[in-house]
Amino acid sequence: MADRTARTDPLDRYDLKILDILSQDGRLPVTDLARRVGLSKSPCQVRVKRLQEEGYIQGFRAVLDYTKLGLDHIAFAEVRLLDTTEKALRAFNLAVSDVPEIEECHMIAGAFDYLLKIRTPDIAAYRRVLGEVISNLPHVSSTSTHVCMQAVKGEGI
Repeated sequence: MADRTARTDPLDRYDLKILDILSQDGRLPVTDLARRVGLSKSPCQVRVKRLQEEGYIQGFRAVLDYTKLGLDHIAFAEVRLLDTTEKALRAFNLAVSDVPEIEECHMIAGAFDYLLKIRTPDIAAYRRVLGEVISNLPHVSSTSTHVCMQAVKGEGI
């Protein structure tokens, strides 16, 4: 298994260019990537493999059109916990990972403990997820919702 610890030597301009290009188009054939970076195919492949092994590239995925999938309602929920001990945080983190509607979960330093990005078909589905699922996650004391009116910048936009 590859060592995924941070590199001790900095990434060079070729590595950074590879990461930049692949972050925009992860399906780009290595021959096209090599040409755009200014390397031949083999050294480019070696660099991409190394960047994957070292954890700089964590995977490749498709960017979906959520409107076509009927999942274009986005809400952000501020979550406050009753208890913020490590045990409580672990329980909340584990439970959040099992909720498919929660697209992102961030622990926040500030007026609340977590910020969740929730994607549902509509406001009624969001209310159901909030009332039946999120409010019943371990140690939740309160939530506050912010409904997204338009995504101006984000992945795939």
